[in-house]
Amino acid sequence: MKVGIYYNKNHLNENLEYIDKIESFFKSYGIKCKVIFKPDDIDGLDVLLVLGGDGTILTVASECARRYVKILGINYGHLGFLTEFEQEKFADALKLICDGKFKTKKRVMLEITYDGKKYFALNDFVIQRSTGGQDFSNTVSLNAEIDGTTVDNYLADGIIVSTPTGSTAYSLSAGGSILAPDLDAFILTPICAHSLHSRPVVFSANSVVTINSPNTKTQLNVIVDGKIVDTVSDKVNFTIKKSDFAAEFISRGGKDFFDKLLIKLNIWSK
Repeated sequence: MKVGIYYNKNHLNENLEYIDKIESFFKSYGIKCKVIFKPDDIDGLDVLLVLGGDGTILTVASECARRYVKILGINYGHLGFLTEFEQEKFADALKLICDGKFKTKKRVMLEITYDGKKYFALNDFVIQRSTGGQDFSNTVSLNAEIDGTTVDNYLADGIIVSTPTGSTAYSLSAGGSILAPDLDAFILTPICAHSLHSRPVVFSANSVVTINSPNTKTQLNVIVDGKIVDTVSDKVNFTIKKSDFAAEFISRGGKDFFDKLLIKLNIWSK
C-alpha cells in the first residue's frame, strides 16, 4: 500500500508536528508514505490522508476520483462533513488504514462542460452574477433545462447544481433541501430568485442539465466546489451531468450521517 499526506497549508505549523509521527507510524507497518504538494504527486497512491476541513478535501477530491485513490479525512477545519475523524483521533485513523479493516463510501460527482472546458465537482457547480469591480452585475437571467425540458427561466443571483454531498453546503444556505448521501439524485437551487414560484428542484442523477444566459452582456462567475474557475460574458451553454468518476472515502462503517448532521449544524447536541 502507498499512502500520501495532504494538509491545509494555512495551518502549516499545526500540521507539521503530526507529519513525522504519521510517517513513523506507517513505516512501522512497512507502508510507504509521502507528502503531496501537487496533483501529479497523487499518481500511484492507494490512499490519500487529508489533514484539514472540507475545503481542503475539495481541493483534491476530483484528482483522487480520477485516479481511483481513496480519501481519509482528519478534521482540522470548521465543519468537517467529509472527514471521518476529528484531530484528536488521528492515531485511530492511521491504525484503520494500516490494519486494512475499513469500509469505503462512494460519493457521486458532477461533470461540467462548456466551450470545450471540463470540470468535476464533488459539492456543487454554481453560475453566479459577478460582484467584482467593473464586472459587477445585478440579477441575471438564466434558463435551466433538465433532459431538454425547461424547468424555469430564472431572474436571480445565480443557480446552484448540487450533489447530495454538497446539499449541506451552499445549496442549503440558499434554501435547498438536504439530500442523504446515498441518494442517486441532484438538486438545482436558484440563488435569491426574484419570483414567488421559483423553488429548488430535486431530480435524477441520470438526467442532464443545461443552463444558459440569454443576456450576452452579463458577467457570470463560474464556480466549481467553491472556487471561481472562470468568468464568462458571452452566451454559453453549460451542460451538467453525473460524472463517470466517484470520490471514494474510507469509513469506519455505520450510518452516522444524520447524527453528524445534527452535531455539525448545531441543531442539537448529545
